[in-house]
Amino acid sequence: MDTRFHGVGVAIVTPFQADHSVDFDGFGRLIQHVSDGGVKYFVLQGTTGESPTVTKSEKKQLLNFLKEKNYKRLPIVYGIGGNVTSDVVATIQDTDFDGIDAILSVCPYYNKPGKRGVIEHFTRVADASPVPVILYNIPPRTGINLSAETICTLAEHPNIIGVKEASCVIEQCMEIARDKPADFLLISGDDVQAVPIISIGGVGVMSVIANAFPAKFSGMIEAALRGDFAFARQELGHFLRVDPLLYEEGNPVGIKKILEIMGLIHSDVRLPLMKASDELGEKLKAVIQHDKLVELVA
Repeated sequence: MDTRFHGVGVAIVTPFQADHSVDFDGFGRLIQHVSDGGVKYFVLQGTTGESPTVTKSEKKQLLNFLKEKNYKRLPIVYGIGGNVTSDVVATIQDTDFDGIDAILSVCPYYNKPGKRGVIEHFTRVADASPVPVILYNIPPRTGINLSAETICTLAEHPNIIGVKEASCVIEQCMEIARDKPADFLLISGDDVQAVPIISIGGVGVMSVIANAFPAKFSGMIEAALRGDFAFARQELGHFLRVDPLLYEEGNPVGIKKILEIMGLIHSDVRLPLMKASDELGEKLKAVIQHDKLVELVA
């Protein structure tokens, strides 16, 4: 089994200035913050990185910057996905994979393909990719669910090594854990479901919360992975109230607001998202203080 993607992978945000240009100084601070906090790998240009509104040129700049500032030489999972198979394959062919350890590829959205179309799409992506592919199942965003049966069929492809499971259906995760090949990675795509998913055979999480609280969150996940579920359950309680607030006004609006409170980056996002309201900011401040995350806030 590929252990590079065990533990916490941080779905790192893309910081912006007030004029909505990329804030590379803020990105550098954030890279150091999560690296020092003990995350195991980076997930660049996923949903939390606002990939739909980041240009191709900016994506290349962000990738090169991360490679340069990745002082711990942590693995990098790079988001390449879409709902036009030929475009995804073309993007793969146009990408410099030096320093990229795997790609995260989202289930085709909007088109709502059937099982055969999904399997053919990911087969072509996996055939084209020079690095391993991790599937990304997030039905609320794509409009279709990758069933456990489809995921396990795709797991037979030698270049498809795992799935980021964000269906939030624990029974489906149990089916994947039961039927998958032994070396196929079941990775939680939801922060608060990560501990339960580890308990049934998951290997970690691609995390939003870890942008802000990498040490505390990583400690929880590492405890779960070594079987200390008593401690992991206790730590999970610290995140239960903050987690829904992260998505109340859209992702990554909430986590960026926390990072601004911490003095790491600005909370700006790109339209059609809007930066956090003052009301959400006050809620976040109250919750992170109530749940003893205050020591991490400047």
